Amino acid sequence: MAAKPTTVLGFYGSVLDGGPPDRRWDRWRPSVSLVGRDDLVVAKFVLMHDARSRQAAVLAAGDMKQVSPETEVVLREVAIRDPWDFEEVYACLHDVADALAFDPDREDLLVHITTGSHVQQICLFLLTESRRLPGRLVQTSPPRNRAVDRRGGFAIIDLDLSRYDRLASRFEKERREGESMLKAGIATRNAAFNRMVARIEQVAGATRAPILLLGPTGAGKSQLARRIVELKRQRHGVRGAFVELNCATLRGDAAMSALFGHAKGAFTGALTERTGLLRSADGGVVFLDEIGELGADEQAMLLRALEEKRFLPMGSDKEVSSDFQLLAGTNRDLKADATAGRFRADLLARSDLWTFALPPLRDRPEDFEPNLDFELEAASRTLNRRVTLSREARAAFLDFATSPGATWAGNFRDLNAAVMRLATLAVGGRITVEDVREETARLSASWATAAAVATAGDDDLLREVLPPGTFETLDRFDRVQLADVVRVCRSSRSLAEAGRVLFAASRTRRSTTNDTDRLRKYLARFGITSLR
Repeated sequence: MAAKPTTVLGFYGSVLDGGPPDRRWDRWRPSVSLVGRDDLVVAKFVLMHDARSRQAAVLAAGDMKQVSPETEVVLREVAIRDPWDFEEVYACLHDVADALAFDPDREDLLVHITTGSHVQQICLFLLTESRRLPGRLVQTSPPRNRAVDRRGGFAIIDLDLSRYDRLASRFEKERREGESMLKAGIATRNAAFNRMVARIEQVAGATRAPILLLGPTGAGKSQLARRIVELKRQRHGVRGAFVELNCATLRGDAAMSALFGHAKGAFTGALTERTGLLRSADGGVVFLDEIGELGADEQAMLLRALEEKRFLPMGSDKEVSSDFQLLAGTNRDLKADATAGRFRADLLARSDLWTFALPPLRDRPEDFEPNLDFELEAASRTLNRRVTLSREARAAFLDFATSPGATWAGNFRDLNAAVMRLATLAVGGRITVEDVREETARLSASWATAAAVATAGDDDLLREVLPPGTFETLDRFDRVQLADVVRVCRSSRSLAEAGRVLFAASRTRRSTTNDTDRLRKYLARFGITSLR
């Protein structure tokens, strides 16, 4: 692969790059020496200067072109009145970084920190370390012996500037804005969820490695994936298209064609060539929802596309390339599927470098109210009229939402549908207690039906592992609890791992823990000795 061209961003130094024009070739000048090296080819140099230095910067740019004709020198005037004012310099350079929008996929950026005031150098440090300027730092040094070497030296450096806190508030503001975007502006209160979003904000801006989103149906995986891409675009972390596919909706040739494309005549009905989603997302992001539903052949081809960035479209003998980032979502336990041979272990290892588990809505009771307000605002926009809740109706809905009987089996899909029904039927745009009671009764009935179907599945599961005749002797209370324990055990690699999940709260209150023994004794009460 050909090396990417190198772009340098730096300040014209009125002291180091300047001096008497008639003696300028007798002096070491950092910006001129950097482009005149044999061991560093600079394709473009963005030379920043203020209004006072305009003519001198033009002269320096001409000298840079003279020593390196292949270098494009771009003069960039910056509106800095006081180069020693941190606030002014940082704000100006922040805007320059956004305006220039350097593309790390197409160019290697070096940020020159030898010229300019100390404040300007520090601000360039901070913007580079925060990835607002997506490159590395380069520092030049004068020659020790001009008779031997007139160019001097240079070093590419990477400093940890986290200890510089003077401007930390700006980074904190940007971080908060990123987290708010990932949460769609909802002021969530659940501490665990907020910690997860904070980590996603860090990861989204720093890497193009695959990200795996776990969680039950309706937990918001698709919406979060779209907001991750939106955040990456805002921070110049992605330039290509965003494409998404629900893998559960396709099988066989349709899945292969949708993902990898096909040549004309590849199969019956393939009348024209198809590009495929992966190639369409070159330089961008692919979101594969329900990735666990992919077939074995699609999994194998996807693994190669991730590792080598190349693959064969269906019916073609010519490989194509695509450098995409993978976001994936699933409500399945992929580790259990990999153990059972239903999902490739190597694809799982390649896909879950960054894995985030979205909790079900019922596990975030403190977040019902802000999400209720968000859904009300969304419904108002959809219906083109203002919809509100009376105080009594709000209290009634939240009491129901956080009650033990509210399972929220569909998670945010249930909440969205419930609020939309309430808003649509609200007379005069005002939702009453009676409206809420009617809706909560409907939800309860719907969940009861779903629970009955799930219980039937649990019964089959228990009959597999219980000794003959034991199932009929169990109370419903024991059946529900035991079925959950069996599912966790089957999806875990060992009883110890299952015990850490099942006893997560109580084990913290024990002076000694033996989760395996504790779980084995519980299963033995029902005569269960094997779960496979």
